[in-house]
Amino acid sequence: MAQIQNPAIPQGSLVLVTAANGYIGSHVADQLLASGFKVRGTVRDVQKSSWLAKLLDSKYGSGKFELVAVEEMTAEGAFDEAVKGVSGVIHLASVLTFSPDPNAVIPPTIAGTLSILKSTAKEPAIKRFVYTSSATAVLLPKPNTELTVGQETFNYEAIEAAWAPPPYTAERAWAVYAASKAQAEQEVWKWARDNKEVVVNTVLPNANFGKLLSPEHQQHRSTTGVVTAMFNGDASFAAMFPPQYYVNVQDTAILHVAALLRSDVANERIYAYAAPFSFNDALAVLRKAYPQRKFPDDIPDVGKDLTKVPRERAEQLLKDTGRPGWASFEQSIKESVEDLV
Repeated sequence: MAQIQNPAIPQGSLVLVTAANGYIGSHVADQLLASGFKVRGTVRDVQKSSWLAKLLDSKYGSGKFELVAVEEMTAEGAFDEAVKGVSGVIHLASVLTFSPDPNAVIPPTIAGTLSILKSTAKEPAIKRFVYTSSATAVLLPKPNTELTVGQETFNYEAIEAAWAPPPYTAERAWAVYAASKAQAEQEVWKWARDNKEVVVNTVLPNANFGKLLSPEHQQHRSTTGVVTAMFNGDASFAAMFPPQYYVNVQDTAILHVAALLRSDVANERIYAYAAPFSFNDALAVLRKAYPQRKFPDDIPDVGKDLTKVPRERAEQLLKDTGRPGWASFEQSIKESVEDLV
């Protein structure tokens, strides 16, 4: 990506990226390094994630990227050491167990977010904080229903459903995850109002597709896992997901970098929503790209996502970095399975 002129933090300074070994986190680290910044990435186990340091060292040279362990992000002072000497923070770490029990997901997600915010407040050099929220923090998709999302929209429906009395049956898992992201993002904005010396932005990605930074060491999970399952002939997982918006994972990473570095991006929610899709659209891309393979039949009665989202700001930020705009859906789906071919 093109370098951002007059960045909001010193060019070449150190940025903290939590969950740097994850699908999105590894791309965020990669894009920051490509922009000339140094990166400190937090992971639970440095040894297990040593592949990431080797990969990024080979691309950008040694001394630009380092890994530090944060074994339990909810612990008091968990990030105190990690934030020392950094100019900005991008917080991606979250509870991704998809447990249907709200007590196992929501309080730890909020506690981990508050923990890194408290550590941020202790480090005077930090001028920027970016929180990775989620499309689910705004709403859960409802096919064929016209909905309008704004800067103040939060998924109160999911919060209510998540905290409903037990039993905590499996179908509640998405509402619980959505509530965890919504309530954690709300805490971020409360903190921002009381800590105005740090500029806060949030990025809300929808379904991410695209290449893994290291197919050898990272697994296809969640959305890319749905595509790889279809590539291997199984659409049962895909049938569980309603139509929604897609975004290429590299676009998501670039938007995180823009939210961190652009001086004119302040106190904003950046919607990483490229365009609506259904997994039948993904099947069409796969059939066209790999005509020799046998793919499942289309999923019946999937409908369309008719949600109106303020996505223009994010698209302009992508164009400002030299990209033509959103990466296409076809490109994103093909990149999701390129390591399987």
